[in-house]
Amino acid sequence: MPKRKAQLTEEGKSFGERLARFRQAAGYSQRELAAETGISQRMVVYYEKECERIPVQLLPVFAKVLGISADQLLGLEKTKDNGKRQDSRLWRRFSQVEKLPPPKRKQIVQLLDTFLESKRLKKAGQP
Repeated sequence: MPKRKAQLTEEGKSFGERLARFRQAAGYSQRELAAETGISQRMVVYYEKECERIPVQLLPVFAKVLGISADQLLGLEKTKDNGKRQDSRLWRRFSQVEKLPPPKRKQIVQLLDTFLESKRLKKAGQP
């Protein structure tokens, strides 16, 4: 039985181009991705620019940190894009705020409420 070749969904895109695109979509800088994955920033740059293949043990690490499947990262599975872009950096900060003690969380919520209320009042005052 002949072997089947895997069909790539993103023709002409290298692994590095996909890695960079997913990193940016997740709101990570190269330095932040390096810190999250436990590798150096230099290696992230190398994987995005020059490397044809990455060590297989890093594939699930990148996929988990970026919140995608390994197949998406390899270009074997089409990425799901519903047209909305969520600010991942903001959501990561919210998850960090959730880990704070209740009094600190309350202060941050009050600060956010103040900003949102001022925005609402500005909108209401415009004709």
